Amino acid sequence: MNKEVFYKDLGLKDYKVTWDYQEELFKSVFDIKVSNRRQNREDKTPNYFLYVEHPHVYTLGKSGDVSNLLLNESQLASKGATFYKINRGGDITYHGPGQVVGYPILDLENFFTDIHKYLRFLEETIIMTMDEYGLKGMRSDGETGVWLDVGTPFARKICAMGVRASRWITMHGFAFNVNADLGYFDNIIPCGIRDKAVTSLNVELGVAKVDEAEVKQKLLKNFAKKFEAVMISQGD
Repeated sequence: MNKEVFYKDLGLKDYKVTWDYQEELFKSVFDIKVSNRRQNREDKTPNYFLYVEHPHVYTLGKSGDVSNLLLNESQLASKGATFYKINRGGDITYHGPGQVVGYPILDLENFFTDIHKYLRFLEETIIMTMDEYGLKGMRSDGETGVWLDVGTPFARKICAMGVRASRWITMHGFAFNVNADLGYFDNIIPCGIRDKAVTSLNVELGVAKVDEAEVKQKLLKNFAKKFEAVMISQGD
């Protein structure tokens, strides 16, 4: 099994451009797996991890309800936001500046073949990172992602997740609110959940801005620990 993961920070990048890039990486791994099966080979499949920050955008998963977007086209344009229906699981979410987005493109056959375990490991990566900031991240039964104060009237989500997997290859991933403009969440019913709020790391810490580069390094360290992976930089 190949547990090397090549990681790269794409910086601020348009959502569709990044989605296309994910698809390219996904297909490259997929093609190796198909070739291996056809030719009875065992060529190693690569694993990738992308960091990115998107301009304001709303994305709707394949099982989502478009009515959870509370803006029409002209209102989207006035807010400088775009909207895409995409091929991940989950409902609607927001991406924007101040949010650390991670897209692992992994061949889970290099790790374990269990998509639920994969999602729990992604959640644990966020929870471990929050712990380093003195915050108790939590899971909410039946709701993928990471939360605070679950089971209280003050429950709030800090990290959304939505993935796609085919032939055990993953794409899409997590969106961790670090210095996010939470006002943009008022334009949707986040993940289709009406009764819980959304928060950001800087709000929880009571500071104007958290060092996003530091958060990314902590996430990488905890991802590597949880997945028993070797992280290899491909440059920025």
